[in-house]
Amino acid sequence: MNTHTTGPDAPCAFTELMREAMAGADRFGHRQHVRLTWLAVRRYGTAAAVDLVSDGIRRAAAGAGAPEKFHVTMSRAWVELVGHHTTGEDDFESFAARHPELLDKELLTHFYRPRTLADATARAGWVEPDLAPFPWQPAG
Repeated sequence: MNTHTTGPDAPCAFTELMREAMAGADRFGHRQHVRLTWLAVRRYGTAAAVDLVSDGIRRAAAGAGAPEKFHVTMSRAWVELVGHHTTGEDDFESFAARHPELLDKELLTHFYRPRTLADATARAGWVEPDLAPFPWQPAG
């Protein structure tokens, strides 16, 4: 397993993940985003995938002339949620069937208040859930 995802190889790794995530798709929708994240987690582990996916999406948004679309908290939260649920499924379709909640674009609203995610603080840096803990966090 290659765990080096920062530095000069990170853009190449992200490009390869994007190519795989987009196979058979005509647009980069939520399902492809989850697939990209699942591929990154399986290949590099959750911690490295947070950096790889976040950096790749940040660069893609800036390259598209929309750097404001990148959101630190949302990107990290999605990678951590996918990472928590990734248990060795051999293919994405099996993973998606086992965890359909991850295909719900509104899943983060179970953990965050909308105003929290809309705030500039969450967009620019990591903010812990303020509505309910993630499944791996202690309640309360």
